[in-house]
Amino acid sequence: MDIITRDQLAALLDNLASSRTLIAPCEAEDVLLYRRVPSSAEVAWDFDLPVLSAKGALFPPTERLMTVEKGGDAGEENAVQLNILETIFEDEQVIFGVRPCDARGFKALDALLLETDPMDTYYARRREKTTLIGLACGQMGPSCFCTSLGGAPDDWRDVDLMLTEIEDGYAVKVVTEKGRALLGDLSLRELPGEPTAPVLNDPLPVPGDEAWTSQFKDGFWDNLAERCLSCRICAYVCPVCRCFDVRDELVPATTFCYDQYERIRCWDSCTGVNYRKIAGGHNPRSEKGQRLRNRFNCKFYYYPQQYGVIACTGCGRCIDACPVNIDITEVMEHLVITQEGVSK
Repeated sequence: MDIITRDQLAALLDNLASSRTLIAPCEAEDVLLYRRVPSSAEVAWDFDLPVLSAKGALFPPTERLMTVEKGGDAGEENAVQLNILETIFEDEQVIFGVRPCDARGFKALDALLLETDPMDTYYARRREKTTLIGLACGQMGPSCFCTSLGGAPDDWRDVDLMLTEIEDGYAVKVVTEKGRALLGDLSLRELPGEPTAPVLNDPLPVPGDEAWTSQFKDGFWDNLAERCLSCRICAYVCPVCRCFDVRDELVPATTFCYDQYERIRCWDSCTGVNYRKIAGGHNPRSEKGQRLRNRFNCKFYYYPQQYGVIACTGCGRCIDACPVNIDITEVMEHLVITQEGVSK
């Protein structure tokens, strides 16, 4: 490993911001978020975990997929001319300060949006043009449980460049060629030894497949749902939740001589009241207990079965954000304890 000083890193980020989009943790009205920054001066250098994950940089909360323009006649009576303009992401971007749990979230999204057929071309374009500069955590936060799910506060596997804060700067680990290219010909000195290992929380029990299938009809889900507000905040702060809705909306009248529509993709959540509602009004998950059960089963059973990776990174954001204190680790512990009792 090499050492990059704070001044060197700030200069590197300033250079990147001048040539491409730089996204980094920063304060926005006293809330820590990943946002585009014009220079290193706006970066929050000392931070724990942004309120939202970095997911929005590759999978935006609201994204215009295409614009449909309806023109006048094309020379024939009653003929209509349609122009479809697809939104194509072309900017190179760098995300600085990506915590390992957020980087693991991108790996989980890749399994569905990149590695299935057909792939999601909108996500794929952003993914290809994005370089991740990771920043290791010195210790796990009170709600973090990444180590229980195979991650770690200093996990470098899912970034292009990993930084670990040390006394006189940052230890640098080059992971991919994209990461190496960012450093260019920057002169760095070698780090003697290894960075201090992060402080870990005690591991938590993780339910196996049998716990999810055998307790599918357990009354626990309805009891848990008595507190749930169906506010969906758990999905919006999650690095892995990827449910979305697609809408066609009329653009307000402009100076154009034709009608214009936008096809928009926006985040949705399986805990929302209308998520599974179909034509005719039927909702196969009309009860909150059914929706909560699906959320947790999806993360730990359905998604791994289909895509080979758990749809949870252990970041703990949903625990901190829930207004009624629904705790994913308590759900996991309940299923494990109940299953052990059944097995005995």
